[in-house]
This record gives sequence, structure tokens and C-alpha cells, in this order.
Amino acid sequence: MSDGTTATSTDPWVKRARGAAQRYRALAWITGTMLLLLCVELVLKYVFQVNGYDAEGHPKAVIGAWVAFAHGWIYVVYLVTVVDLWSTMRWRLGRLATMAAAGVVPVMSFVLERKVHREALAAIDARA
Repeated sequence: MSDGTTATSTDPWVKRARGAAQRYRALAWITGTMLLLLCVELVLKYVFQVNGYDAEGHPKAVIGAWVAFAHGWIYVVYLVTVVDLWSTMRWRLGRLATMAAAGVVPVMSFVLERKVHREALAAIDARA
């Protein structure tokens, strides 16, 4: 073709894989950020005991109880994007486990996101 695109660039798999990679990338950053916020909450709450204790002797929330709930639900959405990308790319089961663990290990989602996204785009470009 004269416009520089190849005939296989209209492959529906390529479009689906690029979308899955972008969704994974966005959710990896959001999940990682919420996990870091949750870690800050836990350190302030239990290590530094910033807000003290309530009448029943339980530590009071520093940032808010919503942080744990938000991270939990965002992690569920993150897992959906992980499974979507993993199944689209047809990677091994170990990669799925590693990507899933990245949402609960602080900072791991940021590190793994770069590697996974780079490898996904390389595989997509090789097929396109």
C-alpha cells in the first residue's frame, strides 16, 4: 500500500491486543497508586498512630477507610484487565500469576507494567 500501512494492520486481533495493553497499563498505574496510598494509610495508622484510638480501642483511620475499599475494587477491575491481556497475548500461566501479584505488592505494578507493556507492544508490532 502507498500509505505505509500493511495489509495485516487491519487484523482484529491487533486492535483488541492494543486495547487490552492500554487498559492494562492504565489500571496498573491506578492500582499501584491506590496500593501506595493504602500503605501510607497503614503506616500512619498502625506505626505512627497519628489519629489515636476510638472508644473501643481500635486505631482511627488517617486518610479514610475508603482507601482500602477503593483499592480492593480497583484491584478486581485490574485483575479483569490482566486476564484480558494475558488471554489475548496467549502468555504462560506464570505470567498471569506475576501480573496478578503486582497489584498487591507495593511498587511492583509500576515495574512490571513497563516490562509487560513493552513486550506486549513488541508482540503486537511483530504481528501487525
